[in-house]
Amino acid sequence: MTRMLLFLLASLCTAAVYAQSGTIYGTVTTSDGHPAINVTISVERTRLGSISDENGVYAIKNIKPGNWTLRITSVGAATQLKAITIASGQTQQLNFVLNESAAQLNEVTVSSRNMNTESRIVAKMPLKNLENPQVYNTVSTEIMKQQGITSYDDIMRNVPGIFQTWQSTGRSGDGASYFALRGFDAQPSLINGLPGLTSGNLDPADVEEVQVMKGPSGTLFGASFYSYGGIINTITKKPYYGFGSEVGYSIGSFGLHRITADVNTLLSKKQKIAMRVNAAYTSEQSFQNAGFRKSFFIAPSFSYEVNDRLSFQVMAEILQEKRAVPPVFFHSNRDTALDFKNIRELNLNVKESFTSNELTIKNPRINFQAQMLYKLSGKWTSQTVFSGGRVKSDGIYTYMWDQDPGDKWFGQDFHIENQTTKTFDIQQNFNGDFKIGTLRNRLLIGLDYFHRNVVDNGSDWATGRNVSPQGEVTNYTDPSTGEVHPIVPLTKDAVYALLAGTSGNNSNVTNGFYSAYVSDVLNITPALIAMVSLRADYFDSKGDKNAADDDGYSQFALSPKFGLVYQILPDKVSVFGSYMNAFLNVSPSAVYDMDGNYQRTQSFKPEHANQVEFGIKTDIFTDKLYATLSVYDIKVGNKVVPDSKNPMNSTQGGKFGSTGFEVDLNAQPTPALHIIAGYSYNHTRVLEGNQNDFYSEPGRAPGGQGPQNLANLWATYKFTNGPLKHFGVGAGGNYASRYKVIDNSKTGIFYLPDYALMNAGVFYNAKHFRVSFNVNNITNEVYYTGYWSVNPQKPRNFVGSVAYKFR
Repeated sequence: MTRMLLFLLASLCTAAVYAQSGTIYGTVTTSDGHPAINVTISVERTRLGSISDENGVYAIKNIKPGNWTLRITSVGAATQLKAITIASGQTQQLNFVLNESAAQLNEVTVSSRNMNTESRIVAKMPLKNLENPQVYNTVSTEIMKQQGITSYDDIMRNVPGIFQTWQSTGRSGDGASYFALRGFDAQPSLINGLPGLTSGNLDPADVEEVQVMKGPSGTLFGASFYSYGGIINTITKKPYYGFGSEVGYSIGSFGLHRITADVNTLLSKKQKIAMRVNAAYTSEQSFQNAGFRKSFFIAPSFSYEVNDRLSFQVMAEILQEKRAVPPVFFHSNRDTALDFKNIRELNLNVKESFTSNELTIKNPRINFQAQMLYKLSGKWTSQTVFSGGRVKSDGIYTYMWDQDPGDKWFGQDFHIENQTTKTFDIQQNFNGDFKIGTLRNRLLIGLDYFHRNVVDNGSDWATGRNVSPQGEVTNYTDPSTGEVHPIVPLTKDAVYALLAGTSGNNSNVTNGFYSAYVSDVLNITPALIAMVSLRADYFDSKGDKNAADDDGYSQFALSPKFGLVYQILPDKVSVFGSYMNAFLNVSPSAVYDMDGNYQRTQSFKPEHANQVEFGIKTDIFTDKLYATLSVYDIKVGNKVVPDSKNPMNSTQGGKFGSTGFEVDLNAQPTPALHIIAGYSYNHTRVLEGNQNDFYSEPGRAPGGQGPQNLANLWATYKFTNGPLKHFGVGAGGNYASRYKVIDNSKTGIFYLPDYALMNAGVFYNAKHFRVSFNVNNITNEVYYTGYWSVNPQKPRNFVGSVAYKFR
């Protein structure tokens, strides 16, 4: 009884104290009126505090009466102190305005904090990272500035589990850079979650963030591109309601000169109409004895907030690019034993380009998007989006391969590219957030129509000369006739003369798809979340308008997706499991008998990729450590492979497999120190195929899968006070294990060696200007990438940048 009375007395005293305590609440905004997210408001000499939410709102309760000091801090913003007096039982509203604009804060906020905010693209609905059963990684514009990145491809060195196998060639159809992502092909194919054309280089000038969505992603994004291992999505910079601009200049190794501009302005303050324009001019030479790139890029965008329910966004990207592309060196004919078993025996001259600056290719490109967002009610929103694009491959493409094995010579083939691709895509999405009983539902209902037209008037192929890996040149001898052809000089006129008599292409292909999809994220309990998604896709190909026969076809596919998330600690630690699917439509092929006589045309079912993944995501130590650990298994079925009974035919039934795990860390132990790191392991092999086929021999690596082990690290320290305030230093690097670039019982195995790269940089980032200097490949490592090929990479190089910011 005595203990009970004491307990009641203590409870009453505690209640009395809290009854006398005070509360403060309010909003935090940027200098241009935007909500300031993840700003810490703390009461000094206490443990009391709050972090502003997505609307900039905060609240602190249970403050004892008296005089206190509030500290308002945020990464990238100057610290503010505010003296307050709390009276007994008082509730005060205190609003704060940061000295920095949303654009200024965005540079560091995206990269170092706020990793668990809602993404509206990965799941096509507002969903936090810890609520999403899919793994995705992001790289922000601030990381790009810290690393002095002037090439889009270099952004990927900050993402675990992705490896560049092939630089952009600009060739028809798939001229963008190739990456191995969880063992399968990937190219930058989405812009703001919508289909975007590349077939050349992407410019990072208007990139706000790059998202790499891991695993088969056909359920929400369709099958207009490969997505077995994941999708690369580029988020562009958006207008904001204020004024700001930045102009910059970069100079670097191998003749790099780059000018950039980023201008944002209000067109109507009263009506909230804003415009932003990003532009860049780049000129760069190759580290080899020939090759160059010149490009001009401009990306205007507009934002119009009609009222609190209706808004519009419009953007365009226009790129003019001209390049002399060093050709790919294929060191096998994929049918007979390799003449060179390793890099040492091949002895490839890494400074030899095998081209000249006369052999150029152009890739003019335009992409545009328009979006209307309308709040139907407090629980439903409507998103109507339209995207379109046009890209052309125009010029000379060339590569080398071992046409006649047994000697040191490789034939160099030439081709004139003349292909134009046009696309447009319309999507209508409805997002709802409502409860059925006590169960919260976040529902997506979407419709998607995609159309593509490809016109190809390129030439045929012809061999113009023989080259050795060391750069020697000799006449080309046709192995079928024994005829000796003179060496074709590396001039535009000579190559056009070589190809003048060839037949060439004359095709005009149109296809597209109609899709409907639905996805529901259900809170079974506040901690247990289930995702159920399904896409129905009808693909319709009108075929080639110029073909003599009707070669059109259609296919139907269902693509499901399931996921479970359990938050062990709400908004801090979650475990997840998921099943994901992707599909790819397969063109029909002709069927021949053993004598080569045409029999019929055979149709195929879509290929399907299925992934099972389990993992854990964390956001702990008050937003100081974000981490993801996942294990996955991908099976790709219905692969079309050569028929073992008749090599002139194809059959469906091949199966590829990819297993692995990934670790991703993003830590900020102090406001000054930011660390990103990752490690991945992947094993990709052919499970079922054709024993006699180079590409699908069971038990072998299919090619293009990348190294099994990859690691990345980047750490930045920014001085926040003292004489070095605004200075920062960064360092890190990448590791790739040896890479089985060719794996076949007929040809043998060829490994590209492992490598470790070290990069570092220093910068000074003040309110009105930024200066930086970066060195890449500090140890001058000789290393290679490849896709059944050997592609030498840049030696040691530097880039220095200066930018002035108008606020």
